Amino acid sequence: MVSQSRSGHVLVWEQPGLEDERPGGRSGGLGRRHFVTFMLFLGMANAYIMRTNMSVAIVAMVNHTALPVVAEHIDTECGVDHANASSNAAQDGEFVWSSTLQGYILSSFFYGYVLTQIPFGILSKRYGARLFLGVGMLINSVFGLLVPIAAHAGVEWLILIRFIQGLGEGPIVPCSHAMLAKWIPPNERSRMGAAVYAGAQFGTVISMPLSGLLSAYGFSGGWPSIFYVFGVIGTIWCLGFLFFVSEDPEQCTRIQENEKKYILNSLWGTAGSSSPPIPWSKILMSMPFWAIMLAHMGQNYGYETLMTELPTFMRQVLHFSIKDNGFVSALPYLCMWLFSMFISVVADWMLSSGRLNHTQVRKIINSIGEYGPAIGLFIAANTGCNPAATVAILAIGVGLNGGIYSGFKVNHLDLSPRFAGILMAFTNCLANLTGLLAPIVAGYIIEGRPTQAQWRKVFYIAAGVYIFCGTFYNIFGSGRRQDWDNPAEDEAIAKKAAEKKAAKQERKAAKNQIQETAH
Repeated sequence: MVSQSRSGHVLVWEQPGLEDERPGGRSGGLGRRHFVTFMLFLGMANAYIMRTNMSVAIVAMVNHTALPVVAEHIDTECGVDHANASSNAAQDGEFVWSSTLQGYILSSFFYGYVLTQIPFGILSKRYGARLFLGVGMLINSVFGLLVPIAAHAGVEWLILIRFIQGLGEGPIVPCSHAMLAKWIPPNERSRMGAAVYAGAQFGTVISMPLSGLLSAYGFSGGWPSIFYVFGVIGTIWCLGFLFFVSEDPEQCTRIQENEKKYILNSLWGTAGSSSPPIPWSKILMSMPFWAIMLAHMGQNYGYETLMTELPTFMRQVLHFSIKDNGFVSALPYLCMWLFSMFISVVADWMLSSGRLNHTQVRKIINSIGEYGPAIGLFIAANTGCNPAATVAILAIGVGLNGGIYSGFKVNHLDLSPRFAGILMAFTNCLANLTGLLAPIVAGYIIEGRPTQAQWRKVFYIAAGVYIFCGTFYNIFGSGRRQDWDNPAEDEAIAKKAAEKKAAKQERKAAKNQIQETAH
C-alpha cells in the first residue's frame, strides 16, 4: 500500500515487492532482526520459567504430612486404583503451609504481573520498550535469587518477593510486541511473532522437568537450586539483551545498511519514527480491536481450563496423575511449540504467495488455534475411562492452540504498528484476569461432585467460550492497518491540537482581561 504525503513524497505502508530482495532473509542469511527475535524468544522463555518454577518447587517446600488431611472426593465410575494412589505419596518439605496459603503464594506473582501491563504499555510507547523490558526482567531474575532467603524469613516476605517478580515481568509482553513492531516487516510477522511467543511453551517445557530434577537432586537442599539456577540464567540474558539489542533499526550500530533500508522501507510510520497522541477514543470504538480482545480473553479462559483442570479430571475420575511423569506434563507445551512454529511458516507463505491478504490469513490460522482446542475439549469430555486417550487429546488440543500465535496474537501489529504495545497491554491484562475465572467456575461445578457428568459441563463451557470468541474474531477481525494509525495525518492532528490549545489560551486571556477591567 502506498500513500501520498502533503509534500508529494511517496510513503510506503507495506511493500510486497521487497519480498524477493530481503537482506538477511531466505536468500541472504540471517540479519540483525533475526538476532533481536531470538533474544526476545529467550526473554519470553525466561519469563515463563520464572512464572512456573514456583508451582513445581512448592511441592518440595511444603511438609504435606504435617497438614490437616481433608478427604478428597473421588469418582468411582472408572473404579479405584489403590496402587496408583499409594505411589503418589507426598514429598515432605520444611514449611507447613495450608492449601489456601499456598494459593496466596502462587497467585502473588500474578497480581504483580497484571498490575504493570497497561502502565508499561503506555510508557514503552513514550520512552521506548528496550530498557523497560531489560530492566524489568533483570528485577524479576535478581529477586528470584532471593526466594529461598525470603521463604526462610517468613511467608510474608516470600509473597512480597514473588509480587515484585511479577511487577518486573509485566513489561515482557507489551514491550516485546512494541519491539516486534519496530523490527519486523509485515510479511515476516507471523513467523517472527510466533517464534517469540513460542518461547512461552519452550520455557515451560524446560522448566517443568528441570525444576523437578533440581528439586530432587539439586544443591542447597534441592528446591532452592531451582531459583538460583534460573535466576543466574535470567540475569545473564538481561545483561546480554541490554548490551546487544537496540530499540529499533535506526539506533542499531551493528545492523547492515541494506537490512536497515529494507526494514524502514517496509515499515512506514512505526513506533520509532513518530510519537503522536494515543487515539484512545478511536481505539475503544474500533471493532477489530475488540475482536482481538475477545479472542485473547477466550484463549486464556480455554487455555487455563485445558492446562489446570484436565490433570485434576484425570486424578479424580480416571485416577491417573499426569504430573507423575515430567515428559507427559511437558508434552502439550512441546506440541504447542512445534505446531506454532510450523503454522507460522505456513501463514507467512500464504501472505507471500499473494493469494490471501492479512485479514484472511489471520482468521484462518486463528480458527485452527481456537476451534481446534474447542473440539478437543468436546472429545475429552466424552473419552470415558481412558487415560491414554485423554492425554492424547490434551496434547493434540493444546498443540493446535499454537495457531493463535500467528492469529490474533500478532494481529495488534497489523492494526497499529505504532500502538501495538499499548493494544497488547490492554488485551493481555484483561485476558489474564479472565483466565482466573476458569478454575473458579470449574471448582464451583465439581465441588463435592467430581462425576463425569459434572466435568462434562466444565469442558463444554470452555469449548463454548473458545467457539464464541473465535467466531466473534472471524466476524469483526481485520488485518488492515487502521485509519486511526495513519502517519500521514500526524501533521494535521498536531496542527489541530496546537490550534485548540492556542484558542483555549486566548479565551483564558480574554476572560482575565475582562475581570481586570471590571475591577
